[in-house]
Amino acid sequence: MNKRQLLFAGVVTAALPGVSCAESLRCQNGIASEGDSRLAVVYKCGQPVLRDNYCAPVYYSGSINPVPEPIAGVYVPCVYTEEWLYERGPGEFLAVVRLRGGKVQSITYGREPR
Repeated sequence: MNKRQLLFAGVVTAALPGVSCAESLRCQNGIASEGDSRLAVVYKCGQPVLRDNYCAPVYYSGSINPVPEPIAGVYVPCVYTEEWLYERGPGEFLAVVRLRGGKVQSITYGREPR
């Protein structure tokens, strides 16, 4: 491969969107995945063993810094977030379904909840 071809391949690779590692949850009535509504998850997987909800901080666009509390409390509301825990049976990892704005944002697996 000559230098031009190598440079072109590098530019094309850098321009491609990142690979998404979306998880899904196989349940008795179907497969729950990112973007599903709360209603769809309950229909497919039933009621979770545990539920938690909290107000997640809002972050500046493109930054890892949260919006400061005085501004966040008055001008920028927090994002209502729910986490549902599903026990999938013996020998299976626990599944945590995170919902934001009523839609599944992520599904993670582990030996114990974090």
